[in-house]
Amino acid sequence: MLWEAAVVLLAGVGAGAINAIVGSGTLITFPTLLAFGVPPVTANVSNTIGLVPGSLAGALGYRAELSGQRGRVARLAVASLLGGTVGAALLLVLPASAFESIVPVLILLGVVLVVAGPRISAAVARRHAHLGGLPEHGAVWVWPAVAATGVYGGYFGAAQGVLLMAVMGIGIPETLQRLNGVKNVLAALVNGVSGLIFVVVADVDWQVVLLIATGSVIGGLLGARVGRRLPDKALRLAIVVVGLTALVFFVAR
Repeated sequence: MLWEAAVVLLAGVGAGAINAIVGSGTLITFPTLLAFGVPPVTANVSNTIGLVPGSLAGALGYRAELSGQRGRVARLAVASLLGGTVGAALLLVLPASAFESIVPVLILLGVVLVVAGPRISAAVARRHAHLGGLPEHGAVWVWPAVAATGVYGGYFGAAQGVLLMAVMGIGIPETLQRLNGVKNVLAALVNGVSGLIFVVVADVDWQVVLLIATGSVIGGLLGARVGRRLPDKALRLAIVVVGLTALVFFVAR
């Protein structure tokens, strides 16, 4: 129906905007698709593919913040691509309950890390001070942590941005705004590689993909304009609010 298509399109706009600013836009689109009777796996797969253009639009909107980070992005991109591939494979071979049971724990962990991020980051920096400080690409554990986040993102993706910002905000000596630009690129890569796998082996609703893709591009560009103006404290608060919303969503299901 026409009105259902309009709602899905608007959900895509909202998801694209939230993904650009924080992450967790899936919390808008996925429940919307379920409400209209789209089967859960098909909804997850179609949503993942549809959000790829929006993530790219968000990354484009943060191109100024990405300046000078090519090496960092390239290094972490490998972790995200590997993680996203594994996550997509897990979605296809594991029952949903096997992974969903740990999702709330991961989201809560991400929120706690974001809140405690400044103190933990300072402690990490002090620990590395005798080595000349943290390397530009971050502490040694950042790469595997980004890969693990990619696994989660390839499987479902809600609050992937919260987890990425928690990991990078603690382990990489950089402002949250510049890291948010990196987050948008990494999320786009995770969604992209998992989406390619889903196109080949999963049931995709291409009408849903088109609607979400169109909306998420609009939302991604708008979200980037808003997100880039937020000070680090406001951005951190936004991440926490979205993370807690995601937690409530999963617990209440």
